[in-house]
Amino acid sequence: MMNDSLGYGRIILSLMLAMGLRIIPLPSFLAGLNPDWVLLSLIYWSLAVPERVGIFYAWTFGLLTDVLLGRLLGQYALAYSLIIYLCLKLHKRLRQFPILQQGLFIFFCLLLSQLLLFVIKNFQNPAQLHGSFWLPVFTGTFCWPMVYTTLRYIRLIRPNN
Repeated sequence: MMNDSLGYGRIILSLMLAMGLRIIPLPSFLAGLNPDWVLLSLIYWSLAVPERVGIFYAWTFGLLTDVLLGRLLGQYALAYSLIIYLCLKLHKRLRQFPILQQGLFIFFCLLLSQLLLFVIKNFQNPAQLHGSFWLPVFTGTFCWPMVYTTLRYIRLIRPNN
């Protein structure tokens, strides 16, 4: 179990690192494969410590992601908040599933997030749906076991006293 100051510091630091991974410069052929690291991290923390990471974190880091990516203010905040609400409602059940079965839920969450972002983008101006739009959903689902094990390791590290 994490103590309060160390626990919140690890959560914030991992989410800031996820934001850095979100904007990392990649070659053009790999740029569409970059999953939503912030959402994956928020999902992990809301499942692991739901009493600490909830809708407020999702909304705050969603707004920061909007600013970071230069998007309409509030679209990522709305998508992240709805996904984390779902995670909080189902966290007791989801924690019992093996990591590969959790991957199906992660796929659904990432798909819902992409659909919400597409609908909001369509309100601004009509957009066409390209095949590359779905790639972050698949890569995010594929990366879930890595995100899960890395953040679990970070959560369970004991400080040297």
